[in-house]
Amino acid sequence: MLAIRPLIPLLIAAGVLLAGNGLQGTLIAIRGSSEGFSTTQIGAMGAGYFLGFMVGTLMVSRLLQAVGHIRLFSAMAAIAASGTLIFILWIDPLAWFALRILMGFCFSCLFATVDSWINSGVKNEIRAKVLSVYRLVDIACVTGSQFLIPFVGAEGFAIFAVMAIIVCISIVPISLADRSNPRQPTQVSFSLSKVWNISPIACIGCIAIGLTGATFRLVGPVYAQSIGMSVAAVATFMSAGIFGGAVLQYPLGWLSDKYGRREVLIIATLGAAAAGYFITGFAKDDHFLNMIGIFMFGAFSLPLYSLSAAHANDHAQKDEFIQIAAGLMFFWSIGAIIGPIAGSYMMELYGPFVLFYFTSIIHALLAVVTLWRMWMRGVVPRNQRTKFAMLIRTSPMMMKLTRKSPQKDPSTK
Repeated sequence: MLAIRPLIPLLIAAGVLLAGNGLQGTLIAIRGSSEGFSTTQIGAMGAGYFLGFMVGTLMVSRLLQAVGHIRLFSAMAAIAASGTLIFILWIDPLAWFALRILMGFCFSCLFATVDSWINSGVKNEIRAKVLSVYRLVDIACVTGSQFLIPFVGAEGFAIFAVMAIIVCISIVPISLADRSNPRQPTQVSFSLSKVWNISPIACIGCIAIGLTGATFRLVGPVYAQSIGMSVAAVATFMSAGIFGGAVLQYPLGWLSDKYGRREVLIIATLGAAAAGYFITGFAKDDHFLNMIGIFMFGAFSLPLYSLSAAHANDHAQKDEFIQIAAGLMFFWSIGAIIGPIAGSYMMELYGPFVLFYFTSIIHALLAVVTLWRMWMRGVVPRNQRTKFAMLIRTSPMMMKLTRKSPQKDPSTK
């Protein structure tokens, strides 16, 4: 608690930001549908967000070096709040697509700034515990924010005003209460070919996870609406998937530490594939069964990124962890850009139930590729594995001020 106390203002700011971002992702899908946008257009808006997110992760280190943490945070929050209000002032699919690119860039810089700030403020010995607290803040705020939609209402100006207010308020804790002086980060550089050579399955896994995870987060609300869920039920549906993702993170991580990454990766991908098939083949338009199915989907699918990163780190040298974090984020972004477009287009052609057939096929293919890689490459001995950690953000900032060697600080990935 003594270590966390100085970070409380920053964690509050992060929680407020996470709430606003989680709220916006769901609302854009719901509101876009009610405004008459096609499912493909809504999917394209989701892809635009991750396109901006990817650009932001490539530029944020340079921006932090130029202006520092507080100024960059304040500037990006101001732009994000202004962009949120433009959504309601300019209701047009092309305009919303451009705004989502802008939102992705802003929130990428904001989250990377927070990640870097937290990492610079804690010692290696307690870093994993602090990040666990951050993860709890993440889950609580993103899950809770979903219910602002039925509380405020998805129609009209009010919900967009609430989102803008939330983003603006995030500036207050760090401006008035935070007196830390975070270190300026160094520029993150990486070679995609080098990251691929270190662990092909981690790179393939991150692409697959981007395809399925981004599709769920950004097209999932359209699916829920399509099977007749109310706005409140859509919020519960999305929250169940996000909360499910937290339940199996550490159990699967512990199993991967003990028995091997790829074995657990196969179990998780098959579980996610089965959950998607359950939603499509058995739950259909039954709301209760859909809630169970999406909880299981999140429980098995959301830990896959952390498992893939841990597997890559097992094969890395001590000076390659930052490159791996940046490279895997880039591969994940590729999948996250393609997934919402592909998923929404197939929904428009074949109906809502094809969405989780799509995710099940991707997860099943990932399991097959993982089996093939197990045949091609031996297992890392247990005493040489890095310790599993639950990743907070797909940002290279999480790596840059952390461990110096596997022996000294095995807590972060």
